[in-house]
Amino acid sequence: MSSRFLPVERGQIATIVTHLEMRNRPGPRPVRPVPLRLKRWKAPDNDKYRTLYRRVGEPWLWFSRLVMADAALAAILTDPAVEIFAVLDPKGIEIGLLELDFRQPSQCEIAFFGLIPQLTGQGFGSWLMGQALGLAWRAGIERVRVHTCTLDDPRALGFYIAQGFTATAREIELLDDPRLTGLIPKDCAPHVPLIG
Repeated sequence: MSSRFLPVERGQIATIVTHLEMRNRPGPRPVRPVPLRLKRWKAPDNDKYRTLYRRVGEPWLWFSRLVMADAALAAILTDPAVEIFAVLDPKGIEIGLLELDFRQPSQCEIAFFGLIPQLTGQGFGSWLMGQALGLAWRAGIERVRVHTCTLDDPRALGFYIAQGFTATAREIELLDDPRLTGLIPKDCAPHVPLIG
């Protein structure tokens, strides 16, 4: 058995991305009542979207939509084949994000799925996944995809597999660390060492 180490330059981060899919609609699942609800955002403006994206993803170094050009992001957010939902708490505060992408024929990609970190580990993720799968599996859909990486909550990969997804591929992604550019505060994602 051989192993190989790949150096990561200073100022960069490396993550292992796992691609997962579901080929069959899951059967009915018991749903426990939760004090959350989904609200469809039809064509949200960039600033509103990025605010929620930051709230949910900044602790895990989500930043792809923060560096995206405004026109490119607006094209996604206004595409009728992309459905965006905010997760609301009982007071109507936006505490989660669900984005479903139907732009590829017969497929749905769960492009973004998350709750603010304070809500993880309380069973709300299972509720949100139930909502996501109920919305994703519609007439003509043959495959639902999702991706996770080692920058996400360490329980994410196991969670997706427990929900019925199967891992299909793995890649290593190298990225410039957004904390060094000022895009994300330096104290975010303490689980990922900052090497500048």
